[in-house]
Amino acid sequence: MAKSVMDELTGLPRGIEDVLKAALAEEEMVALALLDLDHFMEINTDFGRDAGDKVLQVTAALLSQAVPGGALRNQGDEFALVMPGFSLEQAFLKVEAVRAKIAEAAAQYGLPDGRIITITAGVAHWPRDGKDVAALMRAAYAALSVAKEGGRNQVALPPNEEMIMKSCYYASSSVRKLKVLAEKTNKKESRLLREALDDLLRKYDA
Repeated sequence: MAKSVMDELTGLPRGIEDVLKAALAEEEMVALALLDLDHFMEINTDFGRDAGDKVLQVTAALLSQAVPGGALRNQGDEFALVMPGFSLEQAFLKVEAVRAKIAEAAAQYGLPDGRIITITAGVAHWPRDGKDVAALMRAAYAALSVAKEGGRNQVALPPNEEMIMKSCYYASSSVRKLKVLAEKTNKKESRLLREALDDLLRKYDA
C-alpha cells in the first residue's frame, strides 16, 4: 500500500487514488468498494457531533478489522476498501459480510436509542470494470448509486455488471438455477446472494 495522509478522527489513511495506483502497479487484480453510512446526518442532528464522530470511529475500526491495511476514509461519512488480489466474487462477499457485521454492532456504536447503523456499498473490479484508477473509481461510484437507488443497506455492482459465478466456485447447475431464480423473482443475482449470505451468517451466528 502507498503511504497516505492519515485522517485524525478515524486513524485511517486518505488518498484512495494514490493507494489504488500503487495496487494496480503491483497486482493482477484489485477490487474497490466505496461505502456510505446510511442517514448519517440524522445521527448528528439527533445526538450531536460527538455521537457522529464515535460512529465514524467505530465504523473505521470495523472496516480495519475486516480488511487489514485496506480501509480508507474518503470524505464525510464515505469510506473505501481497497482489496488487492481479490476477485469480484471474493470482494462482493467480503463487503457483504462487512455490511452484516456493521448492522449487528449497535452495542459498539452505543447510540442512546440503540439505533442500528447500516452501510450502502458499491463494488468494482480492475481490470474488468475499469482500465485505470479513474475508470475504477467511476465504476465503484456507479455501483454505489445502484445500491442507494435500491433502498440502501445493501451491496451492489456497477450497473453494467452482474455477479459472474465461476465454475471453480460453483457447480454449473447451481449457476443455471440461480439465473432462473433471479428471472423468476425479478431480482439481481447479486441481491439473491446477499440474502443467502444473510441466512448463512444467521445460521452460524457469525
